[in-house]
Amino acid sequence: MSDPFQPASAADQFDIQFAVPMVHRLRFTHDCFGQDFHHVLPLLEHAPGTPARVQVWIDSGLVDFDSSLPGRIEQIFADNAADIRLAGCIEILCGGEDIKNDPRYVDSVLRAINDANLDRRNYIFAIGGGALLDTVGYAAAIAHRGIRLVRFPTSTLAQADSGVGVKNAVNWFNKKNWKGTFACPWAVINDAKLLEGLPDRDFRCGFSEAVKVALLKSPSLFEFLVQHADSIAQREPHSSFQAIRQSVLLHLQHITRGGDPFEALEARPLDFGHWSAHKLEALTEYGLRHGEAVSIGVALDTLYSHLRLGLDRMVAEQTLDILRRLQLPVYHAALSEEAVFDGLEEFRQHLGGELTITLLSHLGQPHHVHEIDRDAMRQAIATLSQSATANASHGRA
Repeated sequence: MSDPFQPASAADQFDIQFAVPMVHRLRFTHDCFGQDFHHVLPLLEHAPGTPARVQVWIDSGLVDFDSSLPGRIEQIFADNAADIRLAGCIEILCGGEDIKNDPRYVDSVLRAINDANLDRRNYIFAIGGGALLDTVGYAAAIAHRGIRLVRFPTSTLAQADSGVGVKNAVNWFNKKNWKGTFACPWAVINDAKLLEGLPDRDFRCGFSEAVKVALLKSPSLFEFLVQHADSIAQREPHSSFQAIRQSVLLHLQHITRGGDPFEALEARPLDFGHWSAHKLEALTEYGLRHGEAVSIGVALDTLYSHLRLGLDRMVAEQTLDILRRLQLPVYHAALSEEAVFDGLEEFRQHLGGELTITLLSHLGQPHHVHEIDRDAMRQAIATLSQSATANASHGRA
């Protein structure tokens, strides 16, 4: 480095690489607000004699299923008063995509953070599905430039994927996740009991992300899904837990070891199937769940990969079969050539730079492309449409 006391010159340049140390903490529990709370408590740093201050946000859908949860959490805080203290009242927030579409919800979270006088060494517990985690997480990330966030995902989608992500966002200008931040959560607790209240439809939604990451990174997980898709759809605990566990660990490995946690590069491999999914969500006014839209997007990208990149036909057929056996959709009437290419441009704008789409040349071997062939994409859409019609006539999903 130049001597800072020397006179400046027009040629002075200082390019200094540095790394910010981070720890990503993931825990698997069976009853985190009961017998397993002893796995949560050590995550909360605090000075001796000064309990950790925690603000708690709970998804209203979870409270509707288990009205005793807020009381149990209050009791846990009381039982551990030397180490943890509730900052204000437990806050209940509605879940679902609507809270990401209405800025009043973010404002209400920020107001509650301010009213509780939270600071950067305090904690926020966000207990809910992906939309609540995103909304509360976004507010936590921008309040004081970052309050420690502990996520408790209550959907299979969030436990299998987004819960360990380093992104928080809300929808803006009718565009998915347009406004957001990169912020590593302080900790993530994947708890089995928190999934018990999920309706069947929402329970199945999360496994589209497991199919996606298996196609990209793990032939062994793909084979597991081939073997166990039916039992997962029926909520068999062992199969479901294994699929979630393997999926989230693959996502976590990509984030922490993939070399691009904040998506500075043009390629985003984990968005396989997502660029069209985000457009489908908006076109259906979020009538499609995110996991359902991803299922359709994965089916589309897999078929296109077969048509243009030579992905084995059996892999494409097995992918569609897994998704159907998981009782997830592979087509929607909103899927059209126009919608797909509008979504493609929105995806490019969201990333910046040259369009880069991750597809598949072989199972477990991602391949990046910079343009999409319209004829092949039209053929892929038509194939999905015909397949959906044929399966509907035979009474299948």
